[in-house]
Amino acid sequence: MMFGTSLALIAQEFQGRERGTALGIWGGTTALAVSTGPLLGGALVDALSWRWIFFVNVPIGLAALVVARMRLRESRNPAASGVDLRGVTLLSPALFLLVFALIRGNDEGWGSALIIGCFVASAMLLVLFAVAERRTADPLLDLTLFRKPAFTGVMTVGFALSASIFSMFLYITLFFQNVLGYSPFQAGLRSLPVTMPILFVSPLSGRLTARVPVRLLLGTGLAFVTVGLLLMGNLSDSSGWTALLPGQILAGIGIGLATPALASTAVGVVPPQLSGMASGASNTARQLGLATGIAGLGSIFQSKIQSTLTPLVAGTPASAHVHELARAVSSGGTGRALQSVPPAAHDKVAGAAHHAFVTGFNTIALVSVAVAAAGSVAAYGLVRSRDFVAAGRRAAATPEPGAVSAEPARM
Repeated sequence: MMFGTSLALIAQEFQGRERGTALGIWGGTTALAVSTGPLLGGALVDALSWRWIFFVNVPIGLAALVVARMRLRESRNPAASGVDLRGVTLLSPALFLLVFALIRGNDEGWGSALIIGCFVASAMLLVLFAVAERRTADPLLDLTLFRKPAFTGVMTVGFALSASIFSMFLYITLFFQNVLGYSPFQAGLRSLPVTMPILFVSPLSGRLTARVPVRLLLGTGLAFVTVGLLLMGNLSDSSGWTALLPGQILAGIGIGLATPALASTAVGVVPPQLSGMASGASNTARQLGLATGIAGLGSIFQSKIQSTLTPLVAGTPASAHVHELARAVSSGGTGRALQSVPPAAHDKVAGAAHHAFVTGFNTIALVSVAVAAAGSVAAYGLVRSRDFVAAGRRAAATPEPGAVSAEPARM
């Protein structure tokens, strides 16, 4: 809700170079949160308990409510007829069934009636959603927006960015904590090589959105992410955390380049009254990319770990429970799983688990490389300068203070 609405508010309040600067600050603020979150979260887990990562957000949320009430100017479309409940009813379960099938595919079997049924039902609901949106006067998502290649491109880029590097953050954290044995706080420190470049590059990229074609920022940003992931997917059994360092830095630069351009493009290629819908759609694409990326990579990760473990633990007591062991290794539960292994076979099974994790990590890193590369190609090929709404038309459409303006986020 907040990510989609925040972009609509920025589109309402800022124009031209000021908008680029505002989006750069928006991206930098997000990067600062991403940078400090793992550190503070790790410190809370280490010092108090995991419950405090939830409790700490209560005062933060209350403070945000107060600031929003005091400082944000209202934005409302007087012609809006309400929420498209039919669209919500069709889209939400469609996305849920898709993600559920990806998560449960390994355990239930990809050819099982449950998984196939979820995929089929998801596809049918998405088709019904598209039909319903075409017939609705005030749709949740105006599908005619996709007639502009730039809008399709920015949705693809947002999905690819989240499905690649942001989804890999989970498995990088598992590598730090469950393979190398770092505490949550120590793992947070080793995430800074990704997050710190975002903090410095995002404001610069935001200013550049008003001066250079945004497809160069988007495409180049995803290209940096692609190379970074390629470097990360080259671990060996003896690798320490520094093996990821070059890839982390490049990926951080890429995220910093792409994020403000992603935001400016989403609201820049649609009429002002649709900026809320566009920013909401962009946010939905990113969240969907994150959900399907984590689920899809997780399925590939567990499958690769199991196929690697099977011959390595043959002849040990763990061979009869290789599926459960693979699930434990892929989800960070290796230590608990090894507690049930007899001492005589413990070292062999532990070594096999370590090797299987590294092999699986390299595999999903390469899958992420392909996703990020596809996003880079889409950015260069689809995001065209002529698809942007003219600055003059936008300025003319901007209301005076106190007047109603951009439609709030619809997705």
